[in-house]
Amino acid sequence: MFSGVRLFDFSQKVNYKTEILAGLTVAMTMMPESLSFAILAGFPPLVGLYAAFMMGLVTSIFGGRPGLISGGAGAVVVVVIALMKSNGIEYVFAAVALAGVIQIVIGLFKLGKFIRLVPQPVMYGFVNGLAVIIFMAQMEQFKTVVNGNVTWLSGEPLMIMAGLVALTIAIVYIFPKISKAVPPSLVAIIVVFLLVLGFGIHTKTVSDIASVSGGFPPFHIPGIPLNFDTLQLIFPYALIMAGVGLTEGLLTLNLVDEMTGTRGNGNRECIAQGSANILNGFFYGMGGCPMIAQTLVNLSAGSRARLSGIIASLTILLIILFGAPIIGRLPMAALTGVMIMVAFGTFEWLSFKIINKMPKQDIFVMIVVAVITIWLHNLALAVLAGVIISALVFAWESAKRIRARKYLDENGVKYYEIYGPLFFGSVTGFNEKFDVNADPAQVVIDFKDSKITDMSAIDAINKLTERYKNAGKKLLLKHLSTDCRRLLNNAAEVIEVNILEDPSYNVATEDRKS
Repeated sequence: MFSGVRLFDFSQKVNYKTEILAGLTVAMTMMPESLSFAILAGFPPLVGLYAAFMMGLVTSIFGGRPGLISGGAGAVVVVVIALMKSNGIEYVFAAVALAGVIQIVIGLFKLGKFIRLVPQPVMYGFVNGLAVIIFMAQMEQFKTVVNGNVTWLSGEPLMIMAGLVALTIAIVYIFPKISKAVPPSLVAIIVVFLLVLGFGIHTKTVSDIASVSGGFPPFHIPGIPLNFDTLQLIFPYALIMAGVGLTEGLLTLNLVDEMTGTRGNGNRECIAQGSANILNGFFYGMGGCPMIAQTLVNLSAGSRARLSGIIASLTILLIILFGAPIIGRLPMAALTGVMIMVAFGTFEWLSFKIINKMPKQDIFVMIVVAVITIWLHNLALAVLAGVIISALVFAWESAKRIRARKYLDENGVKYYEIYGPLFFGSVTGFNEKFDVNADPAQVVIDFKDSKITDMSAIDAINKLTERYKNAGKKLLLKHLSTDCRRLLNNAAEVIEVNILEDPSYNVATEDRKS
């Protein structure tokens, strides 16, 4: 009835009913988070909602894949808190717009593909750490302000809050067993809202966080001096903001790819995210990036197309313009319960089941990434640390794989058949294979099962050639692939090596790069 219609993504059928309901659910969960982060950074509350509207709309239409939800994310906002405190909101808007330009440049140069370098243990740590952050953030709703001091709820307010949260969780868990026609999160929000409204229950609502009433995002050119000093001030913030946003965004995109069995376009997502941030800078938004929690809410509601993100964004705009009196009365307990269930759904429980089968270094990487994510709330730093550790472990393991098979042919020429990559980590092991003084007058190194990869490897071959030359002997290189020959030829002005031509060996194939 609702299926069969295609919108924007011509490979994906759109179910209007599912997409609209999913979009409404996403909007309900996105608003309090955007408001909270705006207040945390010292922005006017509407700056967070404007960011949610603009980020969501632009990236839903032009982004790298359907189902991905963007908004005013805390991972990006925390980057500019220091700038806000030191120079004010005008400089923040300028930094957000500049971050958007950087993201577009990254997308145009197709640098988004480097997200493929993130190993699976890093993904596990990232997702698990994020799940803990989402869960811990909900604990703030169990606090209140008394005489200017933040304290935990107690007595009847605590019982009411805990009971409504428990009811929300129960509905989200049980309702899919009854019907899958409506997203369970939306059902839970409506039921708890009507229960609180009907019985006049006093509990924390959205309006207790901030007012959500306002007008259309106004066009605004950041009021800053246009000079090099300003650029020097905002560029570091913009660069970090762009990096954090793209890291979280592309990791979220990869996560959605795995969950849906489809593939998104990372470079397109970079450009869309950058465009949305430029709009934020000129239309009073705090900037943002893809939000993994809201994306998972969207997917769990059954959305697989772009329409839900568009609906969520337009819903937020309509609430700002017309619906603030109603949404302001929405119980925070309902939204808290939904986000707790999102946290449980985000956590990679599979990582616990397979942890005893994972290599020790992968377990270490996973734990390090999770701890940094939870402790510092810096997703980009956590992922970067995980990638660096994984790369160092890989380099160490690869360095230990260098070996040589030695033999003399009928002419008294000694051959060294090298196995494993020759790079900076394996140079020492490579040099230890050779006995220059005891070797005959002619030595051949066979690289059929090896590969020269970097300048350290080239330098090692050059020095080895010199050692044989000083000993009155000749060293020849055999079975070099095309890219290995290119590396050596490029360094021909500073090194001296002897390449043995072997017409019988096909070195120009793409399938085999020795």
